[in-house]
This record gives sequence, structure tokens and C-alpha cells, in this order.
Amino acid sequence: MAQIPDTITVREAAERLGVTPRTLKYYEELGIVVPVRSEGRYRLYQAADLEKLSRVLRMRSLGFSLTTITAMVQKPFEPAADGGRPRLSNASLKELKETLVNQLDALDTRVAQVRRELKEAATLQAQLRRDIDYVERRLTGEPIESVLRERRRAEPARAAGRKRPEE
Repeated sequence: MAQIPDTITVREAAERLGVTPRTLKYYEELGIVVPVRSEGRYRLYQAADLEKLSRVLRMRSLGFSLTTITAMVQKPFEPAADGGRPRLSNASLKELKETLVNQLDALDTRVAQVRRELKEAATLQAQLRRDIDYVERRLTGEPIESVLRERRRAEPARAAGRKRPEE
């Protein structure tokens, strides 16, 4: 198969992106990416195709629908006045901006949620470490009274180490 320079096959593209060749063919059916074709009509992907597909896969992993993603990449182009590369129309750019703002808002919400979850996980992690310490000390035969007494002494130090909300 004669290959166009700086291109890779659908199988190689799929391996690099961690998806199946069928996924790439489906994305082509949706118009997300249109690979060039070899003389034998084999799909060949260029670096720009891989970049676009990588972004699509990141957006998918963050929960964006293929409908939204497809709409973003299928905006109409208008010919450039200077005969150069076609550009998105102003109407398409405005619509794209609105879509991107909505996606950014959704990501901001998700990031805030993940941060809350991480904070809760860190609190639980600290509690579990204290519980393990308690159990280990009890297993060594240390009397419960001394373990509890030390825990009460350590509590003000832990509370002092926490930041106050106004800081």
C-alpha cells in the first residue's frame, strides 16, 4: 500500500489513541475527522487528525456527548478573503464560543466536585490512619486508657494544624 508521507494507518492510529479501529471509523461516519485515503482507499491519519481525535477522546472521558462534540467540529467554513485557508464564519464562531463556555462551566462544576471528594477522602484517610494506629497499639497490649488519653492530647494539636476558613 502506497502511503502518503506523515500519515499512519487506522490500526496504528487506534493503537496510539487506545481505541479500536471501529471507533475511528464511527468518528469518521459522524464527520468528526475525515482521514485522507491512499490509492487503495485505505484510511490514513495525519498528525492534525490525531490531535483532534485525542481532544475528542478527552472530552468524551469528561462526559461530553458525541452530539455536542460533533456539532463543534462541523461548523460551516467561509472562504478566506485573501484566498488562504477557509475560516469559521462569525455566526459559527459565536455558536462555538457559547458551546465552549457551556463546556467550560460543566468542567468547572466537575472540578469543584472532584475537589470536594478529594477533601472528604483525605479526611477519611486521616481517620483511618488514626484507627489503624489505635488497633496496632491495642494489639501490642497497650491499655485502652493510655491510648485514649494520648488521642485526647493529640486532638488539640491536630485542630491547631487545620486552617481556619478565613485563612
